[in-house]
Amino acid sequence: MTTLIFALCLFTGPALAAAWQPTRNVELIVSTSPGSGSDRAARFVQKLLVEKNLLRAPVTVVNKPGGQGVIGLTYLTQHPGDGHYVMVTSPSLLANQITGRSKTGYRDTTPLAQLGAEYVVFTVRSDSPVATGRDLADRLKANPGSFTFSIGTTMGSHNHIAVSQLAKAVGVDPKPIKVIAFSGSADGTTALLGGHITVSASPGSAVSEHASAGKLRMLAISAERRQSGPLANVPTWKELGYPVVSANWRSVVGPKGMPEDQVQYWDTIFATLVRSAEWKQSIASEHMENTYSDSRATLELMESQYKAMAASLAELGLVK
Repeated sequence: MTTLIFALCLFTGPALAAAWQPTRNVELIVSTSPGSGSDRAARFVQKLLVEKNLLRAPVTVVNKPGGQGVIGLTYLTQHPGDGHYVMVTSPSLLANQITGRSKTGYRDTTPLAQLGAEYVVFTVRSDSPVATGRDLADRLKANPGSFTFSIGTTMGSHNHIAVSQLAKAVGVDPKPIKVIAFSGSADGTTALLGGHITVSASPGSAVSEHASAGKLRMLAISAERRQSGPLANVPTWKELGYPVVSANWRSVVGPKGMPEDQVQYWDTIFATLVRSAEWKQSIASEHMENTYSDSRATLELMESQYKAMAASLAELGLVK
């Protein structure tokens, strides 16, 4: 009987693998503007949900930018217990509450999945006297005031935390380090190319093409392990001897109070989606690592990351 049920699930598709399924339009909420990393992820999720026939209901992407992510989260929480509303989010979900920008946080949502993570690449111009990651660390320790770092998009972001971790690793107080938050990583890259800042702390997708063209030099990445593709030759800070690990993950959360059958439904959907060849190719093209976690594991990750992020932001004097 168990084998028969499993076979039926395989042939009838993931939409029937759980008791609940959407009966009307599903909204993929994005708390940033069109074109952002979260927006691109949401639109590709939408594309696969439709093309793979994973949903039997229509699905739309709804952008709710503003308030550094607060407006989108507020919109989500206005639909408690309703699995027709899910939001693609990032570490800003945690940082906004820690820094006091929002009273609402991950505990006011139902974590559903982590889909992938992109890490922070430290980059300089090709004509910079800083030749390697160790060189940057040594020079930062000797003269921290000589560097200006660009980050996107807010103070206290995962990019800012990576800079802070490097400063702490070399014995420098991270608070006085010169850090400029640009509206996007592309703006920071432009500032680096123009010589207006000395080091960019950004996703690899923002700098790899310029590095391939010989204009920039990627020094190190804040990942646990070496990445693939254009980032394969970029050493991790950990292998260089510095405990710098910081990621911009793409997670999906629903409103608080979702019944268990709705959570199980989305577990099935996302587990199917991340196994597709198209999703794996998309993750690679965005210079991301496929770090899928189901709803239970995503909640555990957010709990542990919230504690770690709170400690890092306290060191920066950003906790309210």
